[in-house]
Amino acid sequence: MGALNGLKVIDLTRVLGGPYCAQILADHGANVIKLEPPQGDEVRDWGPPFKGGLSAYFSGVNRNKRSLGLDLGKPEGRDVLMTLLEGADVLMENFKPGSLEKWGIGYHEVLSKRFPKLVHCQISGFGGNGPFGGQPGYDAAIQAWTGLISVNGTEESGPVRLGIPLVDLGTGLYSAIGILSALYERQTSGLGQYIEATLYDCGFAMQHPHAPNFFQSGNAPKLTGNAHPNIYPYDLFPTRGRGVFLAVGNDRQFHRLMEILGRPEIADDPRFIHNPDRSVNRAELATLLTELCADWDGTELATLLLKSGVPAGAALTVPDVAAHPHTLAREMVVSDGDYQGTGIPVKLSRTPGSVRSIPPKFGEHGREILREAGLDDDAIDKLYAAGIALEQRRQ
Repeated sequence: MGALNGLKVIDLTRVLGGPYCAQILADHGANVIKLEPPQGDEVRDWGPPFKGGLSAYFSGVNRNKRSLGLDLGKPEGRDVLMTLLEGADVLMENFKPGSLEKWGIGYHEVLSKRFPKLVHCQISGFGGNGPFGGQPGYDAAIQAWTGLISVNGTEESGPVRLGIPLVDLGTGLYSAIGILSALYERQTSGLGQYIEATLYDCGFAMQHPHAPNFFQSGNAPKLTGNAHPNIYPYDLFPTRGRGVFLAVGNDRQFHRLMEILGRPEIADDPRFIHNPDRSVNRAELATLLTELCADWDGTELATLLLKSGVPAGAALTVPDVAAHPHTLAREMVVSDGDYQGTGIPVKLSRTPGSVRSIPPKFGEHGREILREAGLDDDAIDKLYAAGIALEQRRQ
């Protein structure tokens, strides 16, 4: 059933960072109840593509959860939330900071006293204090504010957004770590606590090695394209097929690379003996490597290098990766009817995670969740009749 079997999570988050965190917990067995606003999680509409009535964007971060549509803007909806929090271990939300306080259910004033064991994780763009406190944040805007786009791209392209929503995904991962840390500490203290995770903080925390480079040198990082600022060769090189990325981290690997490319003497050239030498003289080395790689097939070269102990990768596309034998061997593609997604990346030996249910339709499990909370059918019918609980999204 997973390492987190028995953990009850009330998930009020929408879009990406929070849902991604909640899916990690759900994949490892947590009972995640996704409470959606009357209009639903907006990423249900982020497409195409759509399949089985669900957007790919929503499907990617909401499996193994159950959905209840609930209007928290009404006192009766907040009463239902409080009922669901009975026996819950974790509350997750990404409302604008101060929203729960305005509703009279803030963590410090109310929730911590009524549910002392509750771990409350709030995810927001910038947090509740500082010059940007309380402002909204989406991944791309935070990539700009935290300088991530300033180190991504080339001099020709200028700053470029990272092609994946790294800040949202990273914040989801940091949040999962925070939640599990708080749950571990609760075993000693018996108390829950409040966790604040912001896109801004997490985005800047992921500025490695660029922030450390700046702190140590005082120099602003520059756009380097595919190249690494501290290591060389750590770059993408063209071949007669797909490109090959060489990720050479030490002198032994560089010697082996040059042997395979047929020019072992280059490894003894004073310009390239050690990584600091190679990094300083990268322009000359790049010219040599570009010539040496040109006649190879990228996949063949990367495979040969990898088997020889030299980190290298063929520049595959997503369809290439999804069909690759190693992906299949690692069970990193999972399917269930119309649903297909990435597998569980962290493998636990005794209590592995699993995909137990596909992403839910809006409000699909509402009545089931409310019955488990102790409400009888008459009370449930009244909630739906009053529009407090919903089975269809409100337009």
